[in-house]
Amino acid sequence: MKKSLITLLIVVMSITFFVLLYFQISYMDNMVKMREGQFSEGVMRSLHSTSGFLERQEALQFLEEDVSIIEASTEPTLSSPSTTFDLRVKTRRNLYGSDSYPVQPMSERYMELQNAVREQYLYQKGLLEELVLTIMSDAGSRPLFERADSALITSSLEAELAANGIELPFRFALADNTNHIIYADEGFSMENGENVYSDVLFPNSNQTYKLLVMFPTKHKYIYSSVRFIIPTLALSIILLFIFIYTIVMIMRQKKITEMKSDFISNMTHELKTPISSISLAGQMLGDEAVTKSPTMLKHIANVIVEESKRLKFQVDKVLQLSVFDDSTSETALKFSEVHANSVISSVANNFKLRLNKDGGTLDCNLNASNDVIYVDEMQFTNIINNLLENALKYRKEDVPPVLTVTTRDLSKNRLEISVKDNGIGIKKDDLKHIFERFYRVHTGNRHDVKGFGLGLAYVKKMMSLFNGEVTAESEIGKWTELKLIFPLSEASLPR
Repeated sequence: MKKSLITLLIVVMSITFFVLLYFQISYMDNMVKMREGQFSEGVMRSLHSTSGFLERQEALQFLEEDVSIIEASTEPTLSSPSTTFDLRVKTRRNLYGSDSYPVQPMSERYMELQNAVREQYLYQKGLLEELVLTIMSDAGSRPLFERADSALITSSLEAELAANGIELPFRFALADNTNHIIYADEGFSMENGENVYSDVLFPNSNQTYKLLVMFPTKHKYIYSSVRFIIPTLALSIILLFIFIYTIVMIMRQKKITEMKSDFISNMTHELKTPISSISLAGQMLGDEAVTKSPTMLKHIANVIVEESKRLKFQVDKVLQLSVFDDSTSETALKFSEVHANSVISSVANNFKLRLNKDGGTLDCNLNASNDVIYVDEMQFTNIINNLLENALKYRKEDVPPVLTVTTRDLSKNRLEISVKDNGIGIKKDDLKHIFERFYRVHTGNRHDVKGFGLGLAYVKKMMSLFNGEVTAESEIGKWTELKLIFPLSEASLPR
């Protein structure tokens, strides 16, 4: 699959997923806001109805208390025969100037009666208005606990909330105009202001109060209406993570495939060269002129030996791939106590001969006093060989290579082995990937650097099996240093 097509699929799928998540989150947010608005409207209607109910109950109570007084003061004044007679006499004097009853038309008598009824109505209305003013005045001076009974408030709120479709547990409180709490149910709290609703009590009296109500389970009630969206949102997020993981794996697999192709190309070249040399040498041995020349026979023999060693080395590199099989474990290794300084010294002596040809040097500073580690000796030897091979491979042109191998004691019973060179260095971007399989550092225009990208990956794998660590530091154009840290063998530790 082409890289451009993969990039296009990634962009399209990413946009699709994020747009889908955006619409789901927006829909859920709008649903929550709408639900909160409906809830707040229902609560405020219930509070307003409760406030009006308490005001009506208070007025009814006053009316019941004063009804007898009203009846006693109203009946002799407006309903007794003497009062009615005096009213008629007064009316007659006003109209005719005497107490006599002249003969009146029916319409005038009707008007007289109508005026009498109007005067009686106005008198009674005045009494009622005076009574209402008295009630309002007396109510404002009464304590709040006499005006608002908690049981009555609770029952009224429950009924009004249920009528508005809200059946949730609530807590209420009574406060004055300065929000000072006068009475509160157990569990009432003003900390979460979003859950507290208020309305004015007795707004028509000279002293008003506030009725405060809170709902401890409001958020649960609000989000219960959108809980069906949460699974779909969770599934979308899971799918997004799966998509991202799949894309990462595809890109990684693509990268590994490219590295493998590069590896096969390099391997073919590396194996073909010594094979061709050995084949050519074998053909030359069939020439009688060559066989008669001892010098030529010696040269051909040396070519066959050297190319055979080179071929064996390349085959060993390829065989290192088996190390990365998941079945490889500590049980497949032959562990023993090994003196690291001794192994390093032996490997270094072989490399000194190669360095001398190029005018290079190899310094060994084996300063560790306790160098006994528990490893597979052959694999440990290969590790040191790989590090020295890399240091020599990536040397500077026209500059004699200088390699330094150092061992030293660390705290917590550990041994550090350092291999440092004066080579071309490694860029920071490459430094993060040098322990990956098939990864090879770019060397610019240099074509003499051959390899499969397995050496340091092999080192990393073996160090993990040895319970050790490997790190790399470098300064581009100046030096590179790789450090191996091993746990010391328990048998060698001081008791």
